[in-house]
Amino acid sequence: MGEDGRCFPKKDTQAYRLLELVAVCGELPAELIYRLTGSTSYKETVTWLLKKEKLLRVYYRDKMRGYRLGRRAKAVLLSDNPERFSFYLTGNVDTNLLKSEVTRRIRLHRIAEVHVAMQNAGVAVFRDEKPKVFAPDMPYCGKLEGTAFYSSREVKELGIEAVKIKGSRMAGVLLAPGSAFLTYNSGPYMAKWDYRAEQRTKALMQIVLCGGSAGLGYAPDRICGLMFGNGMEPFYQIISSADSSARCFFLLDGNYEHFYYLTNDRRGEVMLKLLCDTDGREELDRILSQGLNAGEPCGIIENDAVDKNGAPVLFGYLPDIPRIHRFCNALQLQGRYGTLICFDFQREVLERCYEGLVAFETISFEKFERRFYP
Repeated sequence: MGEDGRCFPKKDTQAYRLLELVAVCGELPAELIYRLTGSTSYKETVTWLLKKEKLLRVYYRDKMRGYRLGRRAKAVLLSDNPERFSFYLTGNVDTNLLKSEVTRRIRLHRIAEVHVAMQNAGVAVFRDEKPKVFAPDMPYCGKLEGTAFYSSREVKELGIEAVKIKGSRMAGVLLAPGSAFLTYNSGPYMAKWDYRAEQRTKALMQIVLCGGSAGLGYAPDRICGLMFGNGMEPFYQIISSADSSARCFFLLDGNYEHFYYLTNDRRGEVMLKLLCDTDGREELDRILSQGLNAGEPCGIIENDAVDKNGAPVLFGYLPDIPRIHRFCNALQLQGRYGTLICFDFQREVLERCYEGLVAFETISFEKFERRFYP
């Protein structure tokens, strides 16, 4: 109970967690409420009560509806945990002094979608729960435990070096054991890249994460890309434009050896868990390899296994855009045929991209989730 007699949600409740998330995001798209844990009816009730208490307020403009913190919610969160929230709720920053321009709001909404995916996948997003990798005055030196996501604003704590990423569409960086992922969110559209800005961003992350101030020791080829999109259609747009003037050069011209595509929904969140779970991927690969021969790592065509006829097989269940494209292009150039293994919900779009070049085998996503992440 506050001094004015009004209640504030207790910590570790759904209501408090929702306020925390809005604080980090600045503005949370209204539709994201349904991707949070809990029943739909309960989440609607919690949201209604927070609005009634004026802890949350609705902002609707340009056909975009979002939730922003009320003044009292900001004050209480800052008082409860300044280490977690002062970065977002003080000063002249987008998450504190919110703007009405549609481009700024779209940017906040896109990053909010990434935050929700990360949180639902068990990735640390709060500043007091992860090492200060990009803080120049407190360089982190040590082994990273678990997984952590840093928004683009947190990356810019690097100081003057951060000018190199001006113009990048990056939403942030996901750090996981063994790999780092520069993370993007295209929403329903194909991303529009500033080629040079994205090259500079990747180069800076290689310096910082591979051998620079952070001292995390990532191998240069383990600085990967990760893109979220609404459904599988943006993946099709990327591949179908490969030979056109709209070509997405940054994804298909060798800048990244690995650039993964995940969907902005619950399935994407489960796959994000798998992306960060080395043991889980190895177990799934072991299951998929049954009945197949060992792959040929130095073969002309990239592969994860070889079938009984000697044809290459690629495990594409975590869609790695450049790797799948290299596999199918090599098959075409060699006049050969191969097999691509994917999840059932990915098949229709992948068939449209590569029909005639590969045979498809599918994994039931429902059965996979039930076995690996019940």
